[in-house]
Amino acid sequence: MTREAAVPVAPPPRPGRGWLAASLAVALLALAPVAGLVGLASRGSGDLWPHLAAYVLPRALLDTVLLLMGVGVVASAIGVGAAWLVTAYRFPGRGLFDWLLLLPLAMPTYIAAYAYLDLLHPIGPVQATLRGLFGIARPQDLWFPDIRSLGGCAALLGLVLYPYVYLTTRALFLTQSANMLEAARTLGAGGVRAFGTVALPLARPAIAVGVSLALMEALNDIGAAEFLGVRTLTVSIYSTWVNRSSVEGAAQIALAMLAIVLALVFVERFARRRHGIAAAANAPRRASARTPGGFGQTLCVLACALPILLGFGAPAAYLAVAALERVAEFGLPPQLGREIWNSTAFAGAATLLAVTLGFLVAYAARMTREAPMARVALRAASVGYAMPGAVLAVGLLTPLAAFDNAVDGVMRQAFGVSTGLLLSGAGAALVYAYVVRFLAIPIGAAEAGLARIPLTLDHAARSLGAGPSGLARSVHLPLAAPAVGAAALLVFVDAMKELPATLLLRPLNVETLATHVYGEAARGTYESGAVAALAIVLCGLPPVALIARASLRRG
Repeated sequence: MTREAAVPVAPPPRPGRGWLAASLAVALLALAPVAGLVGLASRGSGDLWPHLAAYVLPRALLDTVLLLMGVGVVASAIGVGAAWLVTAYRFPGRGLFDWLLLLPLAMPTYIAAYAYLDLLHPIGPVQATLRGLFGIARPQDLWFPDIRSLGGCAALLGLVLYPYVYLTTRALFLTQSANMLEAARTLGAGGVRAFGTVALPLARPAIAVGVSLALMEALNDIGAAEFLGVRTLTVSIYSTWVNRSSVEGAAQIALAMLAIVLALVFVERFARRRHGIAAAANAPRRASARTPGGFGQTLCVLACALPILLGFGAPAAYLAVAALERVAEFGLPPQLGREIWNSTAFAGAATLLAVTLGFLVAYAARMTREAPMARVALRAASVGYAMPGAVLAVGLLTPLAAFDNAVDGVMRQAFGVSTGLLLSGAGAALVYAYVVRFLAIPIGAAEAGLARIPLTLDHAARSLGAGPSGLARSVHLPLAAPAVGAAALLVFVDAMKELPATLLLRPLNVETLATHVYGEAARGTYESGAVAALAIVLCGLPPVALIARASLRRG
């Protein structure tokens, strides 16, 4: 009898290996702008760099740091205060304020600046009303704070960006256990003292996250800072590229700006490193809202109403009145329909791609939990949110040009046909920039949604023969759909509002609502851009309302 030779059996494929490869590919696409930025900056800008280093960078760096400090103070004060009021106290209109406080999310910062420049102009409605009340005839005889200043820009950006702090802090206040707050109250601590000694220290991680998001958006701003005369790094990048025709110089400034962004991320992580909060497995009992006296209720109403009025109500009302006057006199702008289509098409395509790739990256990290590269890919794919639009646009020039040249060379040799600029000269470059810029939003949402799904469901589905793809399609995606849907709304709103990347990467002779508003404001013809500005706000309102509704449900 002969013994049969043992045939080695190949081990079964590790589940999720294909997902890991796809996740690494997405991470490489997200990191391509960083490599392009370094490559451009390394070329040097000749005689321009000494001028930039001596005269442009110092002022831009100082203005940027001071602006971020001011925005952080204003946004955190409003966001944290409003979040505590709507979660800890009962007063008239509390349920309405709960979601109305999110309305400034639909107001782009450059549109708010555009509106306030006209509202607060010496011959505008605000100062004209004050002069009438005090009997002052000449505009120069009335002292009024100038919004065209660093302080005015910081206050305006803080009024528009505080919802980032409000959202994260409110969510944490809602999950804080009632036991700690009630223990403080039994020891004689009033509402203010309980807030300062118990609620606020526990909310520091959420506040740090919200403030860092607000500062990232402030750093990305170009329209408001330029309109209000603040020479930030983002404005310097745009002017160096467009006015001085030096992409290399813009890349060098962008690298300095990226260093500030990385410092912000480090500070945010450092602030949260020892503030983890252990929660019970079951939902904690929420503290009951207290009912203040009549004067206290009035203060609560005013404290919640003022940020809504100043951050959304006043500029939106101005836009509505100016747009109606413009339409009544000249009719709708003939290019409005095309601009709405361009804006929604670019934002919609970017949203679809970002949500798909974000879920892919988060799902790969779940399926390959033991692989360190999965977590590396997840963090690398999220780096775009830390890159302002102007920095991202500069960094994309090199990889997009290299791809276009490679495809053009192959087509010339094979078929004798030139393809030209497939990505650099088309809308694909802008969609790419949007996806990289906002990919962190769906990644974070999908990661949070998947974390709520127990692993026992995975084991049960696999025991029934489901593979990774079938598991994602039939189990994980349906259960994570609410979180992913909320992320899609945020990406769409942010893509509609994005200005720096749109200005620098849009195809030739293609206007969006954002670039139209910027062009009119840059020319000083504010009333001509009111219709387009109002259209941006109206397009952002439904997604913000849905986000507010989802937030209230979770609460």
